Amino acid sequence: LQTQFLHVGSGSDGTEDSDSSAEREQTNSSESDGNIPKRTRLTRASLRLSQSSQDVKQDESPPLTPTGNAPSSESELDISSPNVSHDESLAKDPALRDSDKDLSHRPKRRRCHETYNFNMKCPTPGCNSLGHLTGKHERHFAVSGCPLYHNLSADECKVKATTREKHEEEAKVQEESNRHATRHQTPTSRQTRYKEQVTEMRKGRNSGLSKEQKEKYMEHRQNHGNTREPLLENITSEYDLELFRKAQARASEDLERLRIQGQITEGSNMIKTILFGRYELDTWYHSPYPEEYARLGRLYVCEFCLKYMKSQTILRRHMAKCVWKHPPGDEVYRKGAISVFEVDGKKNKIYCQNLCLLAKLFLDHKTLYYDVEPFLFYVMTEADNTGCHLVGYFSKEKNSFLNYNVSCILTMPQYMRQGYGKMLIDFSYLLSKVEEKVGSPERPLSDLGLISYRSYWKEVLLRYMYNFQGKEISIKEISQETAVNPVDIVSTLQSLQMLKYWKGKHLVLKRQDLIDEWKSKETKRGSNNKTIDPSSLKWTPPKGT
Repeated sequence: LQTQFLHVGSGSDGTEDSDSSAEREQTNSSESDGNIPKRTRLTRASLRLSQSSQDVKQDESPPLTPTGNAPSSESELDISSPNVSHDESLAKDPALRDSDKDLSHRPKRRRCHETYNFNMKCPTPGCNSLGHLTGKHERHFAVSGCPLYHNLSADECKVKATTREKHEEEAKVQEESNRHATRHQTPTSRQTRYKEQVTEMRKGRNSGLSKEQKEKYMEHRQNHGNTREPLLENITSEYDLELFRKAQARASEDLERLRIQGQITEGSNMIKTILFGRYELDTWYHSPYPEEYARLGRLYVCEFCLKYMKSQTILRRHMAKCVWKHPPGDEVYRKGAISVFEVDGKKNKIYCQNLCLLAKLFLDHKTLYYDVEPFLFYVMTEADNTGCHLVGYFSKEKNSFLNYNVSCILTMPQYMRQGYGKMLIDFSYLLSKVEEKVGSPERPLSDLGLISYRSYWKEVLLRYMYNFQGKEISIKEISQETAVNPVDIVSTLQSLQMLKYWKGKHLVLKRQDLIDEWKSKETKRGSNNKTIDPSSLKWTPPKGT
Protein backbone atom coordinates (compact mmCIF):
# COMPACT_ATOMS: atom_id res chain seq x y z
CA LEU A 1 0.00 0.00 0.00
CA GLN A 2 1.81 3.09 -1.25
CA THR A 3 0.32 6.23 0.24
CA GLN A 4 0.98 9.92 0.23
CA PHE A 5 2.31 11.42 3.43
CA LEU A 6 0.63 14.66 4.52
CA HIS A 7 1.86 16.91 7.33
CA VAL A 8 -1.11 17.80 9.47
CA GLY A 9 -0.87 20.10 12.47
CA SER A 10 -3.09 19.84 15.49
CA GLY A 11 -6.65 20.37 14.40
CA SER A 12 -5.72 21.25 10.82
CA ASP A 13 -8.53 19.17 9.36
CA GLY A 14 -10.87 19.47 12.32
CA THR A 15 -10.34 15.84 13.41
CA GLU A 16 -9.56 14.69 16.93
CA ASP A 17 -8.00 11.52 18.20
CA SER A 18 -11.00 9.85 19.81
CA ASP A 19 -8.89 6.93 21.04
CA SER A 20 -5.88 8.92 22.16
CA SER A 21 -6.98 9.24 25.78
CA ALA A 22 -7.01 5.47 26.29
CA GLU A 23 -3.80 5.04 24.32
CA ARG A 24 -2.05 7.85 26.17
CA GLU A 25 -2.79 6.15 29.42
CA GLN A 26 -0.96 3.00 28.38
CA THR A 27 2.22 4.78 27.23
CA ASN A 28 2.68 6.03 30.76
CA SER A 29 2.70 2.55 32.24
CA SER A 30 6.41 2.57 32.90
CA GLU A 31 6.21 5.77 34.96
CA SER A 32 4.52 4.06 37.89
CA ASP A 33 7.55 2.04 38.95
CA GLY A 34 8.12 2.11 42.68
CA ASN A 35 9.25 0.12 45.65
CA ILE A 36 6.92 -2.63 46.82
CA PRO A 37 6.66 -3.60 50.50
CA LYS A 38 8.05 -6.88 51.69
CA ARG A 39 4.60 -8.50 51.90
CA THR A 40 2.05 -7.03 49.52
CA ARG A 41 -1.52 -8.19 48.98
CA LEU A 42 -2.67 -7.52 45.44
CA THR A 43 -6.26 -7.70 44.26
CA ARG A 44 -7.66 -7.42 40.78
CA ALA A 45 -9.43 -4.18 41.64
CA SER A 46 -6.17 -2.54 42.69
CA LEU A 47 -4.66 -3.33 39.28
CA ARG A 48 -7.42 -1.96 37.11
CA LEU A 49 -6.53 0.88 34.78
CA SER A 50 -6.31 4.10 36.76
CA GLN A 51 -8.64 5.88 34.37
CA SER A 52 -11.07 3.07 33.60
CA SER A 53 -13.93 5.56 33.19
CA GLN A 54 -12.57 6.60 29.82
CA ASP A 55 -14.05 4.72 26.91
CA VAL A 56 -11.59 2.64 24.94
CA LYS A 57 -12.37 2.25 21.28
CA GLN A 58 -12.53 -1.48 20.54
CA ASP A 59 -11.05 -3.17 17.52
CA GLU A 60 -13.44 -4.93 15.13
CA SER A 61 -11.79 -8.26 15.85
CA PRO A 62 -13.34 -10.33 18.65
CA PRO A 63 -11.78 -9.85 22.12
CA LEU A 64 -8.69 -11.89 22.90
CA THR A 65 -7.03 -12.93 26.09
CA PRO A 66 -4.07 -10.79 27.01
CA THR A 67 -2.18 -13.97 27.52
CA GLY A 68 -4.01 -17.06 26.44
CA ASN A 69 -2.51 -19.94 24.58
CA ALA A 70 -4.39 -20.64 21.38
CA PRO A 71 -8.02 -20.39 22.48
CA SER A 72 -10.03 -22.67 20.23
CA SER A 73 -13.03 -24.95 20.27
CA GLU A 74 -10.73 -27.91 19.87
CA SER A 75 -8.74 -27.14 23.01
CA GLU A 76 -8.10 -30.28 25.03
CA LEU A 77 -6.81 -30.90 28.49
CA ASP A 78 -6.57 -33.69 30.98
CA ILE A 79 -7.56 -32.46 34.40
CA SER A 80 -6.44 -35.76 35.86
CA SER A 81 -3.04 -35.60 34.20
CA PRO A 82 -0.53 -36.38 36.96
CA ASN A 83 1.93 -33.73 38.00
CA VAL A 84 5.25 -35.49 38.39
CA SER A 85 6.52 -32.93 40.88
CA HIS A 86 3.51 -33.41 43.15
CA ASP A 87 3.58 -37.09 44.03
CA GLU A 88 3.65 -36.74 47.80
CA SER A 89 -0.10 -37.28 48.14
CA LEU A 90 0.04 -40.21 45.73
CA ALA A 91 2.63 -41.94 47.86
CA LYS A 92 0.44 -41.63 50.96
CA ASP A 93 -2.93 -42.63 49.53
CA PRO A 94 -3.17 -46.09 47.90
CA ALA A 95 -6.43 -45.11 46.20
CA LEU A 96 -4.71 -42.20 44.51
CA ARG A 97 -1.80 -44.45 43.55
CA ASP A 98 -4.17 -46.90 41.88
CA SER A 99 -6.02 -44.17 40.04
CA ASP A 100 -2.68 -42.82 38.88
CA LYS A 101 -1.79 -46.21 37.40
CA ASP A 102 -5.07 -46.32 35.56
CA LEU A 103 -4.15 -43.15 33.70
CA SER A 104 -1.70 -45.08 31.56
CA HIS A 105 -4.57 -46.88 29.84
CA ARG A 106 -6.36 -43.69 28.86
CA PRO A 107 -5.71 -41.44 25.91
CA LYS A 108 -3.10 -38.84 26.66
CA ARG A 109 -5.61 -35.99 26.43
CA ARG A 110 -9.35 -35.72 26.78
CA ARG A 111 -11.79 -32.96 26.30
CA CYS A 112 -12.52 -31.12 29.51
CA HIS A 113 -16.15 -32.25 29.87
CA GLU A 114 -15.25 -35.88 29.09
CA THR A 115 -12.61 -35.93 31.82
CA TYR A 116 -15.09 -34.41 34.22
CA ASN A 117 -17.81 -36.98 33.54
CA PHE A 118 -15.54 -39.99 33.99
CA ASN A 119 -13.19 -38.96 36.75
CA MET A 120 -14.94 -36.49 39.04
CA LYS A 121 -16.63 -37.65 42.23
CA CYS A 122 -17.75 -36.02 45.44
CA PRO A 123 -14.74 -35.34 47.70
CA THR A 124 -16.77 -35.95 50.89
CA PRO A 125 -15.53 -39.21 52.51
CA GLY A 126 -18.10 -42.01 52.38
CA CYS A 127 -20.30 -40.26 49.84
CA ASN A 128 -21.52 -42.18 46.77
CA SER A 129 -22.28 -38.95 44.83
CA LEU A 130 -26.00 -39.82 44.69
CA GLY A 131 -28.62 -37.16 45.35
CA HIS A 132 -28.27 -33.40 45.44
CA LEU A 133 -28.82 -30.70 48.06
CA THR A 134 -31.44 -29.06 45.84
CA GLY A 135 -33.41 -32.30 45.55
CA LYS A 136 -33.61 -31.79 41.79
CA HIS A 137 -30.65 -33.84 40.56
CA GLU A 138 -29.80 -37.51 40.83
CA ARG A 139 -26.06 -37.01 41.32
CA HIS A 140 -23.59 -34.43 42.60
CA PHE A 141 -19.84 -34.01 42.32
CA ALA A 142 -19.02 -31.06 44.59
CA VAL A 143 -19.30 -30.35 48.30
CA SER A 144 -21.80 -27.57 47.58
CA GLY A 145 -24.36 -30.13 46.38
CA CYS A 146 -23.53 -33.00 48.75
CA PRO A 147 -26.38 -33.99 51.12
CA LEU A 148 -24.00 -36.01 53.30
CA TYR A 149 -21.70 -33.02 53.82
CA HIS A 150 -24.73 -31.01 55.01
CA ASN A 151 -25.73 -33.85 57.37
CA LEU A 152 -28.80 -34.72 55.28
CA SER A 153 -29.92 -37.62 53.09
CA ALA A 154 -31.02 -37.53 49.46
CA ASP A 155 -34.66 -38.20 50.48
CA GLU A 156 -34.62 -35.37 53.01
CA CYS A 157 -33.34 -33.00 50.31
CA LYS A 158 -36.22 -34.00 48.03
CA VAL A 159 -38.78 -33.37 50.79
CA LYS A 160 -37.28 -29.97 51.54
CA ALA A 161 -37.30 -29.12 47.82
CA THR A 162 -41.01 -29.97 47.61
CA THR A 163 -41.73 -27.75 50.62
CA ARG A 164 -39.75 -24.86 49.16
CA GLU A 165 -41.56 -25.12 45.84
CA LYS A 166 -44.92 -25.08 47.63
CA HIS A 167 -43.98 -21.94 49.55
CA GLU A 168 -42.72 -20.27 46.39
CA GLU A 169 -45.99 -20.96 44.60
CA GLU A 170 -47.95 -19.49 47.52
CA ALA A 171 -45.73 -16.42 47.48
CA LYS A 172 -46.32 -15.96 43.74
CA VAL A 173 -50.09 -16.16 44.22
CA GLN A 174 -49.91 -13.62 47.03
CA GLU A 175 -47.74 -11.32 44.93
CA GLU A 176 -50.17 -11.59 42.02
CA SER A 177 -53.12 -10.64 44.23
CA ASN A 178 -51.26 -7.59 45.56
CA ARG A 179 -49.97 -6.54 42.17
CA HIS A 180 -52.45 -3.74 41.63
CA ALA A 181 -52.40 -2.52 45.23
CA THR A 182 -51.20 0.97 46.06
CA ARG A 183 -47.48 1.48 46.58
CA HIS A 184 -47.65 2.75 50.17
CA GLN A 185 -50.43 0.58 51.51
CA THR A 186 -50.32 -0.61 55.11
CA PRO A 187 -49.32 -4.25 55.78
CA THR A 188 -52.13 -6.75 55.34
CA SER A 189 -53.42 -8.78 58.26
CA ARG A 190 -51.65 -11.85 56.86
CA GLN A 191 -48.34 -10.02 56.69
CA THR A 192 -48.80 -8.74 60.21
CA ARG A 193 -49.51 -12.23 61.57
CA TYR A 194 -46.48 -13.62 59.75
CA LYS A 195 -44.25 -10.93 61.24
CA GLU A 196 -45.52 -11.71 64.70
CA GLN A 197 -44.88 -15.42 64.20
CA VAL A 198 -41.30 -14.76 63.11
CA THR A 199 -40.74 -12.56 66.14
CA GLU A 200 -42.07 -15.26 68.46
CA MET A 201 -39.93 -17.95 66.85
CA ARG A 202 -36.81 -15.85 67.33
CA LYS A 203 -37.68 -15.08 70.95
CA GLY A 204 -38.55 -18.68 71.76
CA ARG A 205 -35.20 -20.20 70.78
CA ASN A 206 -32.85 -21.43 73.48
CA SER A 207 -30.32 -18.88 74.63
CA GLY A 208 -27.62 -21.53 74.72
CA LEU A 209 -26.83 -25.17 74.13
CA SER A 210 -27.34 -27.77 76.78
CA LYS A 211 -24.47 -29.93 77.99
CA GLU A 212 -25.75 -32.93 76.02
CA GLN A 213 -26.00 -30.84 72.84
CA LYS A 214 -22.50 -29.50 73.27
CA GLU A 215 -21.12 -33.00 73.72
CA LYS A 216 -23.00 -34.17 70.64
CA TYR A 217 -21.61 -31.31 68.57
CA MET A 218 -18.06 -31.90 69.81
CA GLU A 219 -18.30 -35.60 69.04
CA HIS A 220 -19.53 -34.81 65.53
CA ARG A 221 -16.63 -32.42 65.04
CA GLN A 222 -14.05 -34.93 66.27
CA ASN A 223 -15.42 -37.73 64.09
CA HIS A 224 -15.72 -35.79 60.84
CA GLY A 225 -13.54 -32.69 61.18
CA ASN A 226 -13.78 -30.42 58.14
CA THR A 227 -15.25 -33.17 55.95
CA ARG A 228 -18.77 -32.40 57.26
CA GLU A 229 -20.69 -29.26 57.98
CA PRO A 230 -21.03 -28.55 61.77
CA LEU A 231 -24.38 -29.36 63.33
CA LEU A 232 -26.55 -26.25 63.17
CA GLU A 233 -29.67 -27.26 65.08
CA ASN A 234 -30.43 -25.03 68.10
CA ILE A 235 -27.66 -22.66 67.07
CA THR A 236 -30.32 -20.17 65.97
CA SER A 237 -34.08 -20.04 65.51
CA GLU A 238 -35.82 -22.48 63.19
CA TYR A 239 -36.86 -19.59 60.97
CA ASP A 240 -33.31 -18.27 60.48
CA LEU A 241 -31.93 -21.77 60.03
CA GLU A 242 -34.49 -22.42 57.29
CA LEU A 243 -33.50 -19.17 55.57
CA PHE A 244 -29.88 -20.33 55.67
CA ARG A 245 -30.80 -23.73 54.20
CA LYS A 246 -32.72 -22.01 51.38
CA ALA A 247 -29.69 -19.85 50.60
CA GLN A 248 -27.45 -22.93 50.52
CA ALA A 249 -29.80 -24.74 48.15
CA ARG A 250 -30.08 -21.70 45.86
CA ALA A 251 -26.29 -21.29 45.71
CA SER A 252 -25.90 -25.00 44.98
CA GLU A 253 -28.49 -24.75 42.21
CA ASP A 254 -26.65 -21.82 40.62
CA LEU A 255 -23.35 -23.71 40.68
CA GLU A 256 -25.00 -26.79 39.20
CA ARG A 257 -26.50 -24.74 36.37
CA LEU A 258 -23.13 -23.18 35.55
CA ARG A 259 -21.51 -26.64 35.59
CA ILE A 260 -24.11 -28.05 33.18
CA GLN A 261 -23.60 -25.09 30.87
CA GLY A 262 -19.86 -25.78 30.90
CA GLN A 263 -18.95 -22.37 32.31
CA ILE A 264 -17.16 -23.89 35.31
CA THR A 265 -15.80 -27.26 36.28
CA GLU A 266 -15.85 -28.76 39.74
CA GLY A 267 -13.44 -27.01 42.06
CA SER A 268 -13.44 -23.85 39.95
CA ASN A 269 -13.03 -20.52 41.69
CA MET A 270 -12.01 -22.39 44.83
CA ILE A 271 -8.41 -21.14 44.84
CA LYS A 272 -8.92 -17.62 46.14
CA THR A 273 -5.34 -16.66 46.96
CA ILE A 274 -1.82 -17.89 46.32
CA LEU A 275 1.33 -17.26 48.33
CA PHE A 276 4.02 -16.53 45.75
CA GLY A 277 7.38 -15.46 47.08
CA ARG A 278 6.88 -12.38 49.26
CA TYR A 279 3.47 -11.64 47.74
CA GLU A 280 -0.02 -12.83 48.55
CA LEU A 281 -2.04 -12.62 45.32
CA ASP A 282 -5.80 -12.75 44.93
CA THR A 283 -6.70 -14.90 41.92
CA TRP A 284 -9.03 -13.72 39.17
CA TYR A 285 -10.10 -16.90 37.37
CA HIS A 286 -10.33 -20.65 37.78
CA SER A 287 -7.33 -22.83 37.00
CA PRO A 288 -7.63 -26.64 36.68
CA TYR A 289 -5.24 -27.61 39.45
CA PRO A 290 -5.82 -31.13 40.84
CA GLU A 291 -8.97 -31.29 42.96
CA GLU A 292 -7.14 -31.98 46.24
CA TYR A 293 -5.23 -28.69 45.75
CA ALA A 294 -8.03 -26.62 44.20
CA ARG A 295 -10.47 -27.11 47.07
CA LEU A 296 -8.03 -25.74 49.66
CA GLY A 297 -8.81 -22.11 48.87
CA ARG A 298 -5.17 -21.04 49.23
CA LEU A 299 -2.23 -22.43 47.32
CA TYR A 300 1.48 -22.13 48.14
CA VAL A 301 3.72 -21.86 45.08
CA CYS A 302 7.51 -21.90 44.87
CA GLU A 303 8.44 -18.79 42.92
CA PHE A 304 11.42 -20.48 41.26
CA CYS A 305 10.36 -24.01 40.24
CA LEU A 306 6.59 -23.17 40.39
CA LYS A 307 5.76 -26.34 42.33
CA TYR A 308 2.45 -25.95 44.17
CA MET A 309 1.89 -27.15 47.73
CA LYS A 310 -0.89 -27.42 50.29
CA SER A 311 0.54 -25.62 53.31
CA GLN A 312 3.10 -23.07 54.34
CA THR A 313 5.01 -25.70 56.30
CA ILE A 314 5.49 -27.81 53.16
CA LEU A 315 6.52 -24.69 51.26
CA ARG A 316 9.05 -23.76 53.93
CA ARG A 317 10.60 -27.23 53.87
CA HIS A 318 10.65 -27.18 50.07
CA MET A 319 12.35 -23.76 49.90
CA ALA A 320 15.04 -24.98 52.29
CA LYS A 321 16.13 -27.64 49.80
CA CYS A 322 15.01 -26.21 46.42
CA VAL A 323 18.11 -25.65 44.29
CA TRP A 324 16.37 -23.58 41.62
CA LYS A 325 17.13 -19.86 41.53
CA HIS A 326 16.06 -19.14 37.93
CA PRO A 327 13.90 -20.75 35.23
CA PRO A 328 15.31 -23.76 33.38
CA GLY A 329 16.55 -23.31 29.84
CA ASP A 330 18.96 -20.86 28.22
CA GLU A 331 19.38 -17.23 29.23
CA VAL A 332 19.04 -15.40 25.90
CA TYR A 333 18.88 -11.81 27.18
CA ARG A 334 20.36 -9.88 30.09
CA LYS A 335 20.57 -6.19 30.78
CA GLY A 336 20.98 -5.03 34.34
CA ALA A 337 18.66 -7.02 36.59
CA ILE A 338 16.33 -8.05 33.74
CA SER A 339 16.87 -11.45 32.10
CA VAL A 340 14.87 -13.57 29.65
CA PHE A 341 15.14 -17.37 29.61
CA GLU A 342 14.10 -19.55 26.67
CA VAL A 343 12.38 -22.68 28.01
CA ASP A 344 11.49 -25.55 25.69
CA GLY A 345 8.11 -27.08 26.50
CA LYS A 346 9.37 -30.47 25.37
CA LYS A 347 12.53 -30.48 27.51
CA ASN A 348 11.02 -28.88 30.63
CA LYS A 349 7.46 -30.13 30.46
CA ILE A 350 6.58 -30.02 34.18
CA TYR A 351 7.83 -26.45 34.63
CA CYS A 352 5.91 -25.22 31.59
CA GLN A 353 2.72 -26.97 32.71
CA ASN A 354 3.01 -25.37 36.14
CA LEU A 355 3.62 -22.01 34.47
CA CYS A 356 0.44 -22.39 32.39
CA LEU A 357 -1.60 -23.40 35.45
CA LEU A 358 -0.29 -20.37 37.32
CA ALA A 359 -1.05 -18.07 34.37
CA LYS A 360 -4.64 -19.32 34.12
CA LEU A 361 -5.35 -17.88 37.59
CA PHE A 362 -5.04 -14.43 35.99
CA LEU A 363 -6.29 -15.13 32.44
CA ASP A 364 -9.86 -15.54 31.30
CA HIS A 365 -9.63 -17.22 27.89
CA LYS A 366 -6.56 -19.40 28.28
CA THR A 367 -7.42 -23.03 27.43
CA LEU A 368 -4.06 -24.80 27.01
CA TYR A 369 -2.34 -26.23 30.09
CA TYR A 370 -0.78 -29.65 29.54
CA ASP A 371 0.03 -29.80 25.81
CA VAL A 372 3.11 -27.59 26.09
CA GLU A 373 5.54 -29.52 23.88
CA PRO A 374 4.89 -27.52 20.64
CA PHE A 375 5.73 -24.22 22.39
CA LEU A 376 8.74 -22.22 23.48
CA PHE A 377 8.35 -20.14 26.63
CA TYR A 378 10.25 -16.89 27.08
CA VAL A 379 10.30 -16.13 30.80
CA MET A 380 11.30 -12.64 31.99
CA THR A 381 12.84 -12.34 35.46
CA GLU A 382 14.20 -9.63 37.74
CA ALA A 383 17.27 -10.63 39.73
CA ASP A 384 18.31 -9.73 43.26
CA ASN A 385 20.50 -11.38 45.90
CA THR A 386 17.94 -14.18 46.43
CA GLY A 387 17.46 -15.24 42.79
CA CYS A 388 15.64 -14.43 39.56
CA HIS A 389 12.00 -13.58 40.32
CA LEU A 390 9.28 -14.26 37.76
CA VAL A 391 8.04 -11.02 36.13
CA GLY A 392 6.08 -12.43 33.20
CA TYR A 393 6.34 -14.62 30.16
CA PHE A 394 5.03 -15.23 26.67
CA SER A 395 4.75 -18.49 24.77
CA LYS A 396 5.38 -18.96 21.09
CA GLU A 397 4.67 -21.82 18.74
CA LYS A 398 7.78 -23.49 17.39
CA ASN A 399 6.20 -23.71 13.95
CA SER A 400 3.43 -21.17 13.36
CA PHE A 401 1.95 -21.24 9.87
CA LEU A 402 0.38 -17.80 10.40
CA ASN A 403 3.62 -16.27 11.74
CA TYR A 404 2.21 -15.63 15.21
CA ASN A 405 5.04 -14.42 17.42
CA VAL A 406 3.00 -14.67 20.64
CA SER A 407 0.49 -17.32 21.68
CA CYS A 408 0.11 -16.37 25.33
CA ILE A 409 1.49 -13.40 27.25
CA LEU A 410 1.24 -12.56 30.94
CA THR A 411 2.69 -10.06 33.37
CA MET A 412 2.41 -11.14 36.99
CA PRO A 413 0.00 -8.93 38.96
CA GLN A 414 2.70 -7.53 41.27
CA TYR A 415 4.60 -6.21 38.20
CA MET A 416 1.66 -4.81 36.24
CA ARG A 417 1.48 -1.10 35.33
CA GLN A 418 5.26 -0.78 35.49
CA GLY A 419 6.17 -1.16 31.81
CA TYR A 420 7.08 -4.85 31.86
CA GLY A 421 4.19 -5.83 29.59
CA LYS A 422 5.46 -3.51 26.88
CA MET A 423 8.94 -4.96 27.33
CA LEU A 424 7.59 -8.47 26.72
CA ILE A 425 5.78 -7.31 23.58
CA ASP A 426 8.91 -5.49 22.34
CA PHE A 427 11.01 -8.60 22.99
CA SER A 428 8.63 -10.75 20.93
CA TYR A 429 9.00 -8.37 17.98
CA LEU A 430 12.78 -8.31 18.45
CA LEU A 431 12.81 -12.08 17.96
CA SER A 432 10.72 -11.63 14.81
CA LYS A 433 13.25 -9.13 13.46
CA VAL A 434 16.10 -11.59 14.08
CA GLU A 435 14.08 -14.27 12.29
CA GLU A 436 13.45 -11.76 9.44
CA LYS A 437 9.73 -12.30 9.73
CA VAL A 438 6.66 -10.13 10.28
CA GLY A 439 4.94 -11.06 13.51
CA SER A 440 1.55 -10.63 15.11
CA PRO A 441 -0.10 -11.85 18.33
CA GLU A 442 -2.44 -14.79 18.12
CA ARG A 443 -6.08 -13.88 17.63
CA PRO A 444 -8.54 -13.13 19.06
CA LEU A 445 -7.24 -10.49 21.48
CA SER A 446 -8.89 -9.71 24.79
CA ASP A 447 -9.88 -6.17 25.75
CA LEU A 448 -6.79 -5.64 27.91
CA GLY A 449 -4.62 -7.40 25.34
CA LEU A 450 -5.87 -5.11 22.59
CA ILE A 451 -5.21 -2.02 24.71
CA SER A 452 -1.65 -3.14 25.46
CA TYR A 453 -0.84 -4.00 21.86
CA ARG A 454 -2.53 -0.89 20.47
CA SER A 455 -0.43 1.22 22.85
CA TYR A 456 2.74 -0.53 21.66
CA TRP A 457 1.82 -0.21 17.97
CA LYS A 458 1.02 3.47 18.43
CA GLU A 459 4.41 4.12 20.01
CA VAL A 460 6.21 2.26 17.21
CA LEU A 461 4.38 4.20 14.49
CA LEU A 462 4.90 7.61 16.11
CA ARG A 463 8.61 6.88 16.55
CA TYR A 464 8.85 5.85 12.89
CA MET A 465 7.07 8.99 11.70
CA TYR A 466 9.17 11.20 13.95
CA ASN A 467 12.29 9.92 12.18
CA PHE A 468 10.70 9.80 8.70
CA GLN A 469 11.68 12.64 6.37
CA GLY A 470 10.27 11.57 2.98
CA LYS A 471 7.05 12.60 1.19
CA GLU A 472 5.65 9.17 0.40
CA ILE A 473 5.34 6.43 2.96
CA SER A 474 4.82 2.72 2.40
CA ILE A 475 2.95 0.47 4.81
CA LYS A 476 5.07 -2.42 3.56
CA GLU A 477 8.30 -0.60 4.42
CA ILE A 478 7.05 0.20 7.91
CA SER A 479 6.15 -3.45 8.38
CA GLN A 480 9.55 -4.70 7.24
CA GLU A 481 11.42 -2.28 9.48
CA THR A 482 9.31 -2.75 12.63
CA ALA A 483 8.25 -6.43 12.10
CA VAL A 484 4.63 -5.35 12.77
CA ASN A 485 1.97 -6.94 10.58
CA PRO A 486 0.53 -4.51 7.94
CA VAL A 487 -2.99 -5.26 9.16
CA ASP A 488 -2.02 -4.11 12.66
CA ILE A 489 -0.39 -0.98 11.23
CA VAL A 490 -3.49 -0.03 9.25
CA SER A 491 -5.86 -0.65 12.17
CA THR A 492 -3.68 1.48 14.47
CA LEU A 493 -3.53 4.32 11.93
CA GLN A 494 -7.31 4.21 11.65
CA SER A 495 -7.77 4.32 15.42
CA LEU A 496 -5.46 7.36 15.55
CA GLN A 497 -7.40 8.98 12.68
CA MET A 498 -4.18 9.15 10.67
CA LEU A 499 -5.41 7.18 7.64
CA LYS A 500 -7.85 8.82 5.21
CA TYR A 501 -9.26 7.83 1.84
CA TRP A 502 -9.56 10.86 -0.46
CA LYS A 503 -10.10 11.00 -4.23
CA GLY A 504 -9.24 7.34 -4.72
CA LYS A 505 -6.02 7.46 -2.70
CA HIS A 506 -5.05 6.49 0.82
CA LEU A 507 -3.45 9.36 2.72
CA VAL A 508 -1.44 9.02 5.91
CA LEU A 509 -1.90 12.17 7.96
CA LYS A 510 1.09 13.21 10.02
CA ARG A 511 -0.55 14.27 13.27
CA GLN A 512 2.18 16.53 14.56
CA ASP A 513 0.34 17.07 17.83
CA LEU A 514 0.44 13.34 18.61
CA ILE A 515 4.10 13.09 17.63
CA ASP A 516 5.05 16.06 19.83
CA GLU A 517 3.10 14.61 22.73
CA TRP A 518 4.83 11.23 22.37
CA LYS A 519 8.25 12.92 22.15
CA SER A 520 7.66 14.96 25.31
CA LYS A 521 6.74 11.80 27.22
CA GLU A 522 9.82 10.02 25.91
CA THR A 523 11.96 12.92 27.13
CA LYS A 524 10.36 12.87 30.59
CA ARG A 525 10.87 9.13 31.01
CA GLY A 526 14.52 9.41 30.01
CA SER A 527 16.82 6.61 31.19
CA ASN A 528 14.18 5.27 33.59
CA ASN A 529 12.15 4.00 30.66
CA LYS A 530 12.02 0.21 30.59
CA THR A 531 13.07 -0.80 27.08
CA ILE A 532 14.64 -3.80 25.38
CA ASP A 533 18.23 -3.35 24.19
CA PRO A 534 18.76 -5.38 20.98
CA SER A 535 22.52 -5.52 21.62
CA SER A 536 21.90 -7.54 24.82
CA LEU A 537 20.16 -10.35 22.93
CA LYS A 538 22.24 -13.53 22.52
CA TRP A 539 19.91 -15.73 20.51
CA THR A 540 19.71 -17.57 17.23
CA PRO A 541 16.41 -18.88 15.81
CA PRO A 542 15.93 -22.55 16.75
CA LYS A 543 16.15 -25.01 13.88
CA GLY A 544 14.56 -28.37 13.34
CA THR A 545 11.90 -27.90 16.06
